[in-house]
Amino acid sequence: MTLDYLDFDYSEDTEGIGVFDAMATTGPQHVAAVHAEIAQVLEWANAAFPGRRGPVGEGGDWDYDLQGMQEITVPETIEFDEDTLRVCVHAGPPTTPRHTVTMSISGTPEFCVAFTAQFDLA
Repeated sequence: MTLDYLDFDYSEDTEGIGVFDAMATTGPQHVAAVHAEIAQVLEWANAAFPGRRGPVGEGGDWDYDLQGMQEITVPETIEFDEDTLRVCVHAGPPTTPRHTVTMSISGTPEFCVAFTAQFDLA
C-alpha cells in the first residue's frame, strides 16, 4: 500500500519493541485524505493482528497513539511610531488553518516486519 501523507520513521528500543512515527501537516483541503490514510493503516493492523492490540509491554502485539492540532496564523505588521516612540502592532486577517496529525504505532518484532512490508518502508 502506498501512503502519500504519512511518512513513517522507525526506531527500536533495547527490548526489540519498534515504533513507527509519522506526522502530516496539511491545509483543510487534504485533511480527509490524511484521515483516510490513518484509517487505512489502522484497518490493516486490526485485520492483520486481530484482537492483539494493546500496550506492547503488557502483552499486546501493537498499539497506536494519535494526536491532532489545528493552527491558525495571524500575520502582524510591526512599526515604530517616531512621534510616540512606541512600537505599534497591527494584526492582519487570519490565514487558512493548518492541520497537523501525529501518529505513533508500536509493535513487536513480528508486527514491525509485517508493517514494514505492507507499507513498503524498507
